[in-house]
Amino acid sequence: MSEIVYVTEENFQSEVIAASQPVVVDFTAVWCGPCKMLEPVVKELASEWEGKVRVVKLDVDHAPNLAMQYQVMGVPTLMLFSEGKPKERLTGYQSKKRIQKKFAAYLD
Repeated sequence: MSEIVYVTEENFQSEVIAASQPVVVDFTAVWCGPCKMLEPVVKELASEWEGKVRVVKLDVDHAPNLAMQYQVMGVPTLMLFSEGKPKERLTGYQSKKRIQKKFAAYLD
């Protein structure tokens, strides 16, 4: 299983916007309880989606401009980017099944 990497404001363009496959960005914060609860689910999905969808994390405290740009008002927020654009979004703790259903169209 590959480790989920953190992206930053400096590499967001190359890692997410210019990515050749869909990317799920987990907008998170170290102080966020629901983010910690969601982490095992995100890791599981990253493993299952390997080769289809890339999963990365972004700490909103270290990337406030990106959080503002994508109107992330609460964490955790999962946002799926495809072809450089945000396509789907889920905010707050979500079940694995709900995340899979919401992002299913981009998993082929």
